[in-house]
Amino acid sequence: MTDPRLDSLWSDTAPDRTPYAPLRDKIAVDVAVIGGGFTGVSAAYHLAAGGASVALLEARTIGYGGSGRNVGLVNAGLWTPPDDVEKTLGQTTGGGLNDLLATGPATVFELIEKHQIRCEATRNGTLHCAHSMAGLRDLENRFAQQEARGAPVKLLDAEETARRTGSTAYYGALWDGRAGTIQPLAYVQGLASAAAAQGARIFEETGALSMAETSDGWTIRTAQGEVRAARLIQATNAYGTGAADDNAIIPAHFFQLATAPLPDDLRQSILSGGEGCWDTAMIMSSFRLDRAGRMIFGALGNLDGFGGALHRGWATRKMAKVFPQLAGIPFEQHWTGRIAMTGTHLPRIERRGRTGISIFGYSGRGISPGTLFGRAAADWALGTGDLPLPVQDPQPEAYAGAKSLYYETGATLTHLANGRI
Repeated sequence: MTDPRLDSLWSDTAPDRTPYAPLRDKIAVDVAVIGGGFTGVSAAYHLAAGGASVALLEARTIGYGGSGRNVGLVNAGLWTPPDDVEKTLGQTTGGGLNDLLATGPATVFELIEKHQIRCEATRNGTLHCAHSMAGLRDLENRFAQQEARGAPVKLLDAEETARRTGSTAYYGALWDGRAGTIQPLAYVQGLASAAAAQGARIFEETGALSMAETSDGWTIRTAQGEVRAARLIQATNAYGTGAADDNAIIPAHFFQLATAPLPDDLRQSILSGGEGCWDTAMIMSSFRLDRAGRMIFGALGNLDGFGGALHRGWATRKMAKVFPQLAGIPFEQHWTGRIAMTGTHLPRIERRGRTGISIFGYSGRGISPGTLFGRAAADWALGTGDLPLPVQDPQPEAYAGAKSLYYETGATLTHLANGRI
């Protein structure tokens, strides 16, 4: 069943799902999870699998936020290179986080296989494409860092990149064999079904209107019900509402457009290996094919904002420059997702009272990190493992509104410049 309010290719092509009723009662559980995206659903799944009683509250529908608007690249690591992660966090914490995130794609694909989640899972790697010589130098640096850590990566020259992508627009690419692509909404909805099968109680259309901590735990009030829980995991990222709209983020946007399924002759000439791609530009863009052969092209920017028309026009021109064989093929669908960024460009775990946490700030890399951080949050609540980052006191993000405007203005001005590669 398609959620009419999540109007995207992903909502159209996800398998039929079972809707979850709103909470209309007072219940008590071991752990309350707020947010039905990658992190929250993973937490609920691993909590239930670990024997805890858990209630997941989602203000809209499972995957309605960034998880259901994602590009679908299952990457290892963050946008930030691993050396920079360790420089920011220190060798012990940063190295541990890098080691954990390197296992992210394997964890995601193992869950998909274990629960037979129908989400177009394709594990043929990803290509980070150099849009310039400076971009190629950046990839050479990233390659050296990943190779030093034993990652299965390859630095491709322009000729091999053209063969893999079907485009001569790039100076080279970094291939990561750990990675792949999925239909992101189908994945998060499938994992929610697995969580429910383990005993997790999932409630849609159930926003947290208030959250209060008492001596014996948390009380979360909703429009029609109430949850009492010993521990709280807030996993709203960039889509908090009501009482859970308190993450200190820099909001940014990423839009995507999709064509109809390409003719067979064009499909064979573009991404024949099934990799997902993104480039090294400061205002980055992404491209991939879904299983039906639709070209899905995306970039930073908000189609619903003041630069929407410019973004659409740029995407049409850019796709034709990258893939001249696709010139004249129209986009049939478009959608925008909101990204939660932090000042360090790294995820953050903040304290909520004495027995609660909030996890956010993946900077658009939600699939693997969200799945891993959700599992770690479950281990924290169960008392069986540690969190991958220190828990910080809540802190505001300085000049968040100005920084958000900077990203959108930068994307708009870049896309105004006639779609340069």
